[in-house]
Amino acid sequence: MTQQNQPVITVLTAPGEQEPPGMDAVRARAEVRFACDEETLRQTLPGTDVMMVTDFRTEAFEAAWPAADRLQWIHATSAGVDALMFPALIDSDVVVTNARGIFDRTIAEYVLCTILMFAKDFPNSVRLQERHEWKHRDTERAEGKQVLVVGAGSIGRQIARLTSAIGLHPHGIARTPRHDDPDFVAVHGNNQLFQQLEHFDYVVIAAPLTPQTEGLFDQRAFKAMRTSARLINIGRGPIVKTDDLIAALDAKEIAGAALDVFEEEPLPEDHPLWDRDNVIMTAHMAGDFIGWKRALTDQFLENFDLWHSGRDLFNLVNKKLGYAGS
Repeated sequence: MTQQNQPVITVLTAPGEQEPPGMDAVRARAEVRFACDEETLRQTLPGTDVMMVTDFRTEAFEAAWPAADRLQWIHATSAGVDALMFPALIDSDVVVTNARGIFDRTIAEYVLCTILMFAKDFPNSVRLQERHEWKHRDTERAEGKQVLVVGAGSIGRQIARLTSAIGLHPHGIARTPRHDDPDFVAVHGNNQLFQQLEHFDYVVIAAPLTPQTEGLFDQRAFKAMRTSARLINIGRGPIVKTDDLIAALDAKEIAGAALDVFEEEPLPEDHPLWDRDNVIMTAHMAGDFIGWKRALTDQFLENFDLWHSGRDLFNLVNKKLGYAGS
């Protein structure tokens, strides 16, 4: 410990990123250090008890890992922790927590919004408005449509609740099947994914990125979907093979896609997805609401107070599986 007998927290941010809001409250509880790359992290890790990671794409941590001499706990200010799941950390005694719960509702709102945009043909309405063109069309009803949520965790559960509230029928895909779930019509096992895809109008990816989900939505998955189905990805970009998605759209194997995450981010200006009328795209922002950064700091502080008093942490990540359980 330091002379003041305070724990030491290192905050790992992206290069050029401002420090998270609310850090004065953290400084009141601990010595706070900042790092933004491998070099600075190697300097700050010795003596660090706790890490708060705001750069969820970082590779610096794995490279600087040997400098961690008394690290006990890592908190990721994101739902996904795939960037942190390197072998040395997985095999260590260091516990990992994530930001489970912060983004659930806003991501679910995003999913509901994209479903309604597809059903009511809003992307084309915006294009017609820009051209000052009056064109009446009939649009779809959302009520009664079938939704498959791939990843029936806390985000998936919020998606199920919001979609069912307007009359859609949500099913889930998860490790453990269950047919008495309070929010899903049914939750099917992971091994049932390809058999289930043909039954749904909307397929929502809400799963974490793990070795099992990387590239899961490929040519085989798109061929299994309805030709009228739309794909919505708010999970992680590499779960979808982009080239296979483009081929499926070109072949009219699926009717459209709403994408908030991509294999390559930022998406290049000349990428073929930009100009497709049946694709809705946003810049990895589905869960980001006004005030979300402060909410993340407050959540970290709540867990830090538990850690400092020797109590159990919440949002513990199963390092072998790569995500937090209930």
